[in-house]
Amino acid sequence: MRLSIHHRTAYRFSAPQARLVQMLRLTPQNSHDQTVARWRIDIDRDARMSEGRDGWGNVTTMLYVEGPVEEIAIEVSGEVLTSHSDGVIRGVAEMLPPGLYLRSTPATAPDPAILAWAADLRQTDPLTTLHGLNGAIHQRFEVDHGRPVAGRSAGEAWSRAKATPRDLAQIFAVAARHLGQPARYVSGYCRHADQEHPTPHGWAEAWVEDLGWVGFDPCTGLSPQEDHVRVAVALDAAGAAPVAGSRLGEGAEQLDVEVRVEEA
Repeated sequence: MRLSIHHRTAYRFSAPQARLVQMLRLTPQNSHDQTVARWRIDIDRDARMSEGRDGWGNVTTMLYVEGPVEEIAIEVSGEVLTSHSDGVIRGVAEMLPPGLYLRSTPATAPDPAILAWAADLRQTDPLTTLHGLNGAIHQRFEVDHGRPVAGRSAGEAWSRAKATPRDLAQIFAVAARHLGQPARYVSGYCRHADQEHPTPHGWAEAWVEDLGWVGFDPCTGLSPQEDHVRVAVALDAAGAAPVAGSRLGEGAEQLDVEVRVEEA
């Protein structure tokens, strides 16, 4: 499938900012089942950009803007060719050993309620366990397509009837790690994400011995397929955030996000 992607992030500030420094994790990588045909990042004002990689191996673009800045828009556009893979990640150079992804973070801290629930789903075969976990999370929650609440942990999301894709993926990671399977958060795009509330998508991956990393999307209860474009991975959503950074200046900020993913 050939997917056309447009992602615009706009910031408006109530007072001029002296300087902005942002790390952009907005560039997907090629893999066996994902080929970037065309990709570009545009900024609507003078800026300095420098490409690199973070500690997880994600492609990053450091963005430096000198003020005064009252508003700024970051636009991504491109096309990615994807193919069916049953969720198995192939052809990606891994920077870190799988065991590192057993670590927890404040957002994915072990929660007693999640751990007790996950223990009841354990099967003899790890892959069967993970698919069961993914399906059970999908059945338990109504998907909330609103903007995720910054800093909400998996344990806090567990007590709610509705959860965002970010929440669901972090709940999956907590449960999978408790069952001994390394798991990580994935940020990217999905053609079937809610178009009324367009935001980047999030799902999870878990390590299965003799198979490698396998994707699981609790929003669908299935593994990601050719409708998904994989961009960045980390221990939690904050580590794989599309845009993160700091600003020098007073006042509040307003954020608007527009995402469009279509079959080209």
